[in-house]
Amino acid sequence: MGVQLVVSLLVASIMQKMAPHWSFARWLLCNGSLHRFKHPSEEELFVLAGKHKLKGKRERRINGVTEDKPSSVPRDIDLRLESSPITAVDALVLCYFLEYQWYVDFAMYAAVVYLFTEGYYCLVDPPKEANIGILWCLLTVVFSVKIFYMVMRHYFRSKEGGERAVCLAFATFFLLVAMVVLVVREDYLEFGLDAGLTSVTDNLEVFLKEQGWEWTTPVTKLTVKLGLVGLCSFIGACLTFPGLRLAQTHLDALKMAADRPMVQLLLHASFLAPVMVLLMWVKPISRDLLLHAPMGKQTVQIMSNATYNSVRLWTVVALCLLRLAVTRHHLQAYLNLAEQWVDQMKREAGRIAVLEIQRKITRIYCYVTVVSLQYLAPILLTLHSTLLLKTLGEYSWGLYPEPALTSPAVDTVPVRQDAPSDKAGTEDIRATVEQITGALGAFSTIFTPLFYRGLLSFFTWWVAACQVIATLFGLYFHRHLAAS
Repeated sequence: MGVQLVVSLLVASIMQKMAPHWSFARWLLCNGSLHRFKHPSEEELFVLAGKHKLKGKRERRINGVTEDKPSSVPRDIDLRLESSPITAVDALVLCYFLEYQWYVDFAMYAAVVYLFTEGYYCLVDPPKEANIGILWCLLTVVFSVKIFYMVMRHYFRSKEGGERAVCLAFATFFLLVAMVVLVVREDYLEFGLDAGLTSVTDNLEVFLKEQGWEWTTPVTKLTVKLGLVGLCSFIGACLTFPGLRLAQTHLDALKMAADRPMVQLLLHASFLAPVMVLLMWVKPISRDLLLHAPMGKQTVQIMSNATYNSVRLWTVVALCLLRLAVTRHHLQAYLNLAEQWVDQMKREAGRIAVLEIQRKITRIYCYVTVVSLQYLAPILLTLHSTLLLKTLGEYSWGLYPEPALTSPAVDTVPVRQDAPSDKAGTEDIRATVEQITGALGAFSTIFTPLFYRGLLSFFTWWVAACQVIATLFGLYFHRHLAAS
C-alpha cells in the first residue's frame, strides 16, 4: 500500500464521516447568504383580497355531481413575499438534494486528492506508484456525465414534451457541429487528435500483429471518430438546458448588481469564461498571436510552446475558479424568479387560483438544487478534464520543465516454472503481479500521452463550445423571444 492509496482511503473515510456534520455543497446553499421566498397562506391571500370566508363557491356538473370550485383571488392584489435564509432543514426537501450534495462533495475531495498527488510527485522522483489522483478525476468526469443524464431524463419525463423536443433538436444540431469540427485541420484547431489516433492505431497494429491478429487501421479511425461524434451530440444535448439557464440567471444577476460595478465585472468575466477557453485552442488566435509579437520586420517569440501549454492550463483552472466564486449570485438570481413572477402576475387582469400561486412559488424553491447542478456540473467537468489533460498528457504547471513525450515499452518478466512446492503460493502471487504489470505496460504503450493530449483537449474544448452555443441562444431567447 503506497502513500497515495493510504491518503485516498483516508480522504474517502473523511468524506463519509464528515458528510452529516459538514458539507461543502450544503454550506454553499445553507450558509445564510441565499434567501428563499415563502409562499403565502390561504388566509393571507384572502385578507389581501378583502375576503374573510375561505370556502370556495360550489358548482354543479351536468350529471348532477357537485364539487368545490378552487378558491381564487384577483391577480392585482398587493402581494409581498416573505423571504428567509435557506437552512439545512429546509434543504432536505429539495429535489435531488442528496445527489447534489454527494456529487459536489466528491468533486471537492477529488481535487484535494489530486493536489496531494501533484505535490507528492514533485517530491518523489522517479515515482514508483500509479497516480491515484487520475482515478479520482476520472470518476468525477464520469459522475458529471451521470448528473447530466439524470437531469436530462427529468426533462424527458415532462408531460408537455417541449423540453424533450428542445433536447432532441440541439442533439441533432451538435451532431452536425461535431462532424464539422472533426474535419477541421490542425492548422486552425490544434487538438492533436489526428496525431493521437495515429499513434494509437500504429501501436495497436504492432501489438496485435505480435499476437497473430489481423488489423485494419482506417476502419478503426473511422469508428473512433463516429463514437466521438455520438458522444459530442449527447454532451451537447445535456448542456443545452444548463446553458439556457445560465443565460437567464446571468441577466438577472446583472440586474441585482446594478449598483456594484465590480460584481458586474466578475459576472461578465465568468460568463465569457467558456469563450476564452474556446479561443485558447484556436491556433491562429491563441498560439500565433500570443506566442509571436512583431518587432519591426521580424517576429519575436514571446514564450515557448511548453510555457504556453502551462499558461493555458492555468487559465482554464483560473476561469473555473472564477465561475465558482460567483455561484451564489446566480443561485440568488434564480430564487428571485418568485418575486418577478408575482410582479408580473400583478400586471395581469382576472383571477388566479390560490393553489396555483402557492405551487408556483414553492416549485421555484424546490428546483434550486437542479439549477445548482446545472451551474456547477459544467464547471467541475471542465476543471477535472483539465487536470486529467495535464497529468495524462504529461504537461507541466510551469513550476518544473515539461517532460518529453515517451512511449514506454512493455517489460515482460518470465515466470519461473521450477519453484519449490513450499513457495508455490508466493510464486503464484508474483506471477499474477507480473501479468498485471505486463498488461498495464501494454496499455500504456498503446495509449500514449500524445493520444491523451488530443482526446482530452478536444473534450475540454467541446464542453466549452457547447456552453457558448447554448448560452448565446439563451441570451437571444430571453431578450427577444421570451419578451415578445
